[in-house]
Amino acid sequence: GFNQVYEPENRVDLKRSYPGVREEIRWQKRSDLPDGKTDLLVQDLHGVHGVRYLYRTLELPVGRQIEVGLRADGLFKLWVNGRLVLERDHLETTGEGLLRATVDLPKGENRFLAKIVTIQGAAYFTFTKDLNDTDALSPAVLALLATTDQTPAKSVAVVRDYFRRTHSSEFAKLFEQVDRWHEEGVAIDRAIPTTLVAKELDKPRDTYVLIRGQYDRKGEKVAPGMPSILGTWPKDQPKNRLGFARWLVSPENPLTARVIVNRLWQHYFGVGLVKTTEDFGVQGEPPSNPELLDWLATEFVGRGWDVKHLQRLIATSATYRQSSRATPALIARDPENRLLARGPRFRLDAEAIRDLALAVSGLLVDREGGPSVKPWQPPGLWEAVSFNNSQTYVPDVGAGDYRRSFYTYWKRQSPPPNMLLFDAPSREYCTVRRSRSNTPLQALDLLNDPQFVEAARAFGQRIMLQGGRNPRNQAVYGFRLVTARKPSADEVKVLLAVYRHELMKYRLDRGAAARYLAVGAFRPEPKLDPSALAAWTTVASLLL
Repeated sequence: GFNQVYEPENRVDLKRSYPGVREEIRWQKRSDLPDGKTDLLVQDLHGVHGVRYLYRTLELPVGRQIEVGLRADGLFKLWVNGRLVLERDHLETTGEGLLRATVDLPKGENRFLAKIVTIQGAAYFTFTKDLNDTDALSPAVLALLATTDQTPAKSVAVVRDYFRRTHSSEFAKLFEQVDRWHEEGVAIDRAIPTTLVAKELDKPRDTYVLIRGQYDRKGEKVAPGMPSILGTWPKDQPKNRLGFARWLVSPENPLTARVIVNRLWQHYFGVGLVKTTEDFGVQGEPPSNPELLDWLATEFVGRGWDVKHLQRLIATSATYRQSSRATPALIARDPENRLLARGPRFRLDAEAIRDLALAVSGLLVDREGGPSVKPWQPPGLWEAVSFNNSQTYVPDVGAGDYRRSFYTYWKRQSPPPNMLLFDAPSREYCTVRRSRSNTPLQALDLLNDPQFVEAARAFGQRIMLQGGRNPRNQAVYGFRLVTARKPSADEVKVLLAVYRHELMKYRLDRGAAARYLAVGAFRPEPKLDPSALAAWTTVASLLL
C-alpha cells in the first residue's frame, strides 16, 4: 500500500467514508494523540498490512520556518500543504527512526497529512513540530498580546470567547451545551450509513481493444453499445448504464421478462418452462410451452413488473395446486413433469431445508439484516485451506446459531458442509440452475448433524406442549406443521409405532436419553419427561 495512491492523498474530506476490507471506515477525532486536534483514518487494506492517515492543521498568526519530524515502525510519507516533505520507503534497521525536515509555513491555516504503512503488528508513530517564540502560543493569548490598532475583529471575538469560557459560569455552561450539541451532531453524521455510488464521468475515458489482453498494446477505439444480434441502441436514450437499463426493460426487448418469469417458474416447479434457465440462446433448450411463457411474460410486464403478483398467480393456479401423485403411466411418459400433468414434487434447496427445520421447531430468529453469522460446523475444516488468523472457525452462540441460512458466513474454499451435501454451489461462479441429488449422506446429515438434532428436540418439545394430551393428536399436530396437510391413517400409525418403540428404549436407558437431549445449546423444559421428549425428538427428526 505504500506506492498505492488512495483518496485521502488527493483530497482530505473529514466527513466522508472510505471502503475497507471489512467495513466502511471514517475519519476519527483523536484528542488522545498529542499536539492538538488530530484526525486519524485507519484503513485495513491487505490483511497484515495496514495504511493509516494522520491529518491535522496548524494555525499561525505569521509565516514561519519550522522543523517537523516523523517516526514510525514502518514506511511513511508526510505532506505539508500538499507538498511531500518527508518519505521513508524502506524499513529502518539502525534504530534512528526519526526523520526531520525544515519547511516554510505561510500565515494562517497549514495542513499536515502523514501516511504510515505498517507491515506487522500494532502501528506506532510519533509526529513532532518545533516552534519558537510566539508561534507556540494559543490564538487567544496572541490576540491579548496584540496592540489595540493591531487587533482585528476576529481576534476580538477570540478574546471575548476565551473570557466567557474561563470567567463566566453562565457562558461556560452555554458553551458546554453547544459543544455537546456539536458532538451529538458529529455522532449522528457518523451513524448515518453510507454506500458506494456509481457516477458517470463528465467526459468518458477513451477505451480501446487490448491486443491479446495486454494493456500496453491498444487496438481500435471502441464506444458504448450492444451486440448487433440483440438489436440497436434506442435513439432517444443516452449511451450509458441508464440508457442500457431502459433498453433492458423496454417493451421492444423480448428476453428480460421471459428470463425472469422462467426463473420464478423454476422456483415453484423445480424446472423452468425453458429447462436451460441459464441459456436462452441457440444452444439452450426450447420452451416446453412457449405460449404459456409468452403469456406470463406479457402479464408480468403489463402489471408493472410486479413480482408479488406473478408469484401469487403461479401459486394459486390449478396447475400448481393439483396433486403431485404420479401414476406409473405418467412417470413413463413424462418423468420430469414437463407437461404439467401433476403438481410439483422435489427436494428443497439446502438453505430452505435448514430454515424449515428451524422454523417448525420455533428456534428460527427472523430478524432482518445484520452481519453474517457462523452456525455450528465440524471443527478443523478451515485449517487446511486458511492462513494466519482465518484458520479457526468460531461458531456463534445464541441468536447467531438460529438465523436464516441466507446470513451464514460463506468461505469459498470451505463452504458449510451441510450445504454442500444438499447441492449448494460453492459460489466461485454464478449458478442459475442447481443440480438436485438424493443420497444416503443427506439422510445421515439430517439424522446426526447437531443443528438438525437440536431443531428436532425443540420441535419435539413443541409437539408435546402444543399438540394435545394424547400421542395421536400430538403426531397429527407435528405432521401438519411440517407438511401443511393432514396425515393419512397409515401415516399416523407409523408415527405412533416409532414413538412407542423409542419411548420404551429411552425408559430402559435414561442415560442415552440424557445424552440425546444434551446436543446443542437449546435447553428443554425441565417439567417434561426426558424419555418422552427423547422419543418425540426421534419422531420429529423422522418428520424433518
